[in-house]
Amino acid sequence: MNYKNKVAVITGAGGAIGGAIARALAGAGARVAIWDIAKKAARTRADEINASGGRAAPFACNVTKRADVERAARQTLAAFGTIDILINAAGGSRRKATTSAELAIFDITTAGLMDTLALNYTGTVIPCQVVGRIFARKKRGVILNIASVGGVRPLTRAVGYSSAKAGVVSFTQWLAVHMAREYSPQIRVNALAPGFVLTKQNGFLLTDKKTGAPTERGRQVTAQVPMGRYGQPEEMVGAALWLVSDAASYVTGAVVPVDGGLLASLGV
Repeated sequence: MNYKNKVAVITGAGGAIGGAIARALAGAGARVAIWDIAKKAARTRADEINASGGRAAPFACNVTKRADVERAARQTLAAFGTIDILINAAGGSRRKATTSAELAIFDITTAGLMDTLALNYTGTVIPCQVVGRIFARKKRGVILNIASVGGVRPLTRAVGYSSAKAGVVSFTQWLAVHMAREYSPQIRVNALAPGFVLTKQNGFLLTDKKTGAPTERGRQVTAQVPMGRYGQPEEMVGAALWLVSDAASYVTGAVVPVDGGLLASLGV
């Protein structure tokens, strides 16, 4: 798996999973474009990578806004000359699209649902459109979407997140076929489906804000996972690096779970 002379765009790279993948790709020789809605987070991640001997550049980008994505793509091309890999890691759960003792399904607003769908689904589709056009012209490229086990089997409570990630799974499979048939079989599109990885986005569901102890939901999750624990962001890296490498040259349209065995278990 050789990433030298490769340029990778990673959306949401200021976050946990995107950041872990960005560090690993840079460490393996790729030049990395850090796209994140938070300019400070993007700069911090790029500085971290550059300080460790890698090469990265930060670009502020709201992936739900096409103009933002197009601008970030132009800036990335100006900085690095090309784009070979796109990893869509921007996303996350939202309290206002998650049922709870305080919020029944009947009271979730359309705005709350649409915000979650925009972040996770639209925020994946738009970068695929913009960077995918570059790949279509080159007749080569790799896209990796970060989906979720919740996109394969809906998670209780997380109605907005599960629906959005199910859309990401479907779109990944659709786009894999479309790009291979319409543009080039050397354009591959796959998805990674992480299980429960404790991050800032889902912390409100899994840990008590005041004590840091597991919530009832958190205890339920770890009880259902055959490996009995949450995943770590760094544990997503191996599968991600394989999927964007030439070692996976015959893999497209795949959704690869990294979930401690959750999808394999009925929980009984």
